[in-house]
Amino acid sequence: MKRKIVVLGGGISGYGSAILAKKKGFDTFLTDMGKIAPKFKERLDEWGVEYEEGQHTEERILAADEVIKSPGIPETAPIVVKIRQHGIPIISEIEFAARYKGVAKTICITGSNGKTTTTSLIYKIMVDAGRKVSLGGNIGESFAYSVATDKYFWHVLELSSFQLDGCYKFKADIGVLTNITPDHLDRYDYKLENYARSKMRITQNQTSADAFIYSADDATTQQMLDAMDSTLKARQLPFAINTAIASGDGDAILEGHSFTATVGSRSVTIDTRKMKIEGMHNVYNAMAAALATLSAGVDSKVIKRSIYDFNPVEHRLEPAGSSGDIEWINDSKATNVDSVWYALESMKRPTVWIAGGTDKGNDYGPVKEFARRKVKALICMGLDNSKLKREFADIVPTICDCHTFEEAMQAALDVASAGDTVLLSPACASFDLFKNYEDRGHRFKEWVKNNVLDK
Repeated sequence: MKRKIVVLGGGISGYGSAILAKKKGFDTFLTDMGKIAPKFKERLDEWGVEYEEGQHTEERILAADEVIKSPGIPETAPIVVKIRQHGIPIISEIEFAARYKGVAKTICITGSNGKTTTTSLIYKIMVDAGRKVSLGGNIGESFAYSVATDKYFWHVLELSSFQLDGCYKFKADIGVLTNITPDHLDRYDYKLENYARSKMRITQNQTSADAFIYSADDATTQQMLDAMDSTLKARQLPFAINTAIASGDGDAILEGHSFTATVGSRSVTIDTRKMKIEGMHNVYNAMAAALATLSAGVDSKVIKRSIYDFNPVEHRLEPAGSSGDIEWINDSKATNVDSVWYALESMKRPTVWIAGGTDKGNDYGPVKEFARRKVKALICMGLDNSKLKREFADIVPTICDCHTFEEAMQAALDVASAGDTVLLSPACASFDLFKNYEDRGHRFKEWVKNNVLDK
């Protein structure tokens, strides 16, 4: 009798998991309380996967031998609670797909900030080096779909804490932790330690043949490592700008305008002034990428060329255009305070800051000094802006309380003047006014194009 697999959620993670399960001969059923995108339904139909949308048929779900849960579904969802009560194992797409990846190796990137840029940069370096490599996890294609439909030798995966929470036997051959700062605390009982423990799962099951790359400047990461003490088996490859480090296995250190990344006897030196991605946060990202790809055996000349060629990631400090000497910057991917810290740190001109959305338990303390020195106006964009207004009332001279996207954009245009930068860097999730941060970023760019650049 076939083992029964139920996939909860019909997004990119879910449809890929369902197709892989079907290919491997499981009795597969996908269920989604919302609507499944037409493009995913087409692929499910092609593979003959049975699915439902707009409901959860409990009888079928609770008859499963194993459930693959999409990362966006919280543990508090009623159906998840019932599955747990019935003692049915729940895993993530990452855990499931890894069972069938064969000899392929993984480079896995997690962290509160810099994940997407670091992941994209590592993927570019691997492609430029001629490796047969997939891009998956939070970006790119579904990891499970890539495993089901092609034979790769490397998988570069951006992993959220939610995806790591559903991993048990999965192992990262090369694990990268960019940093740990407060984010998604609403899913972790508002305790940073719980969230940090999830991030550190990137190291679980690693052996002495594997590599763990992390920021030695990040205090929370260092605290977690100190607590783990002897349980971490992987080779440790720290990178740092502000901390004196030295690792026998390798490291990356910034000196002046250049950093040297070393793994064993191999190294690469990067002049940060030649990078197209600007800001200190991108120096961190490039150091992590250099260490990861050196660990993967990529030639240092390829690493250097790829880092210099790499363009900014969409929605992360992405220039949206300028007119009348006013710059417009799309940083919609900044959904937490630490991301905004890096954004404001990189601002060189008086800034009109557009922020707000669904607050995830934010502590705005770390960005207040930058706001005091650099922000001339705060445009609050959300259904409930009371916390933002309260936190910055005595710090930013002008605060505009806006409850729609159009109202916020017009307010930003009205208050900005020549020599200013208008920065969309929300510090919050987007779900009150938008589908997701991509939707928010695309609408920002479109509005700038239609209302500013065409004038």
